[in-house]
Amino acid sequence: MNIVLVGARCSGKTTVGRILSAMTGKVFLDTDTLVEEKAGASIEELIAAGGWEAFRCFERQAVKVVSEKDNQIIATGGGVVLDEVNVDRLTSNALVVWLDGKVEILRQRMEKEQQSGKRRPALTGTDPMREITEVLTFREPFYGRASALRVDTTSLSPAEVASLVIEAIGEEREGSDHGR
Repeated sequence: MNIVLVGARCSGKTTVGRILSAMTGKVFLDTDTLVEEKAGASIEELIAAGGWEAFRCFERQAVKVVSEKDNQIIATGGGVVLDEVNVDRLTSNALVVWLDGKVEILRQRMEKEQQSGKRRPALTGTDPMREITEVLTFREPFYGRASALRVDTTSLSPAEVASLVIEAIGEEREGSDHGR
């Protein structure tokens, strides 16, 4: 079984994914990294050259590849849940976990990233705080439909989030053992 992490930008998918990988011994994969490797360009460069549709095409390919394997921790791009085929593939052999968080915290995390030199391409072309709010409002139903578990990362460390996911997996397996 795979563990797939979905959620908005800066919700902690990559960081929590790496911790989960260390805790479980499962291979860690990040679909954004796979996209960059396949495209031979950063996501920002890919989008500048071909737009969001070019990125989504590479993302679909990455999701197809990772969905065909087992025993992985998979961090996804924030918009992966907008594509029904991606969701079907990811949920076929995985516990999908939605890492959620308050907009203000996500914005703070994004500002911290930008200060360290990491830039993320705009999704809507508006002010980043407004963009986060608009995008989250639109995507929340998609995250909800795709996920079996929702974890609010607002006041938790990445290690605490990972521990909650491990606990949920243990409970799920225990429930399965008892015929639930």
